[in-house]
Amino acid sequence: MRDKRVFRFKQFSVAHDNATMKVGTDGVLLGAWTLVDEAKRILDVGTGTGVIALILAQRSSWQAHIDAIDISMDAFRQACTNVHNSPWPTKISVHHSALQDFEATPYDLIVSNPPYFNNSYKPPEALRTQARHTETLSHEALLQHTKRLLAPGGKLNLILPVAEGNLLLDRARQMDWYCSRQCTFRSRKEKPAERLLLELQLQATPMIEQELTLYEKDEAWSADYQKLTRDFYLKI
Repeated sequence: MRDKRVFRFKQFSVAHDNATMKVGTDGVLLGAWTLVDEAKRILDVGTGTGVIALILAQRSSWQAHIDAIDISMDAFRQACTNVHNSPWPTKISVHHSALQDFEATPYDLIVSNPPYFNNSYKPPEALRTQARHTETLSHEALLQHTKRLLAPGGKLNLILPVAEGNLLLDRARQMDWYCSRQCTFRSRKEKPAERLLLELQLQATPMIEQELTLYEKDEAWSADYQKLTRDFYLKI
């Protein structure tokens, strides 16, 4: 019987029994879609279980180093355990810190699967509220402090629901960010778009627009989704 407390990938496993937000499609998508290029210094904001940091560790060059931060002590401890048990225990450093308080040498690449709910609904659990809502990290604060921590020519990659993603893009433009890549993600071709994957930078650049669909017929993953994630999921 599969242990539901652990999500197993091809090269590493992620325990999420103590995590407020479990391993899901959003984190895998962001980790797989982000262009790592020659990034030597990478920051994962709101690392949770550490799954995005671990995917980037697998994909990036051996010289790269990844800092992963989270404001939740439970998430920090879970990410520390997952990194320690991974093939890259020295490539990733986990820090218990809010982005607003974090100081470091500028990064070539910053990634975040950020809090996104701005509406009046709040789930009952305080930790889940912290993880999913913007009280502790507004979009403006995210853009402000990642700009502070980004090296010249660096890039910020995010994943958000469509409505929240468009709101963030509007705010980003006001703060002199430019969207260089945008991928619209939906579960099926006939369904409305569900997520936006965004690559932002501080230099004006033409935007590359992409689309990605999760399922084809008969609940099978699409060829494009399999190509993007084949290095991680066991079922591919």
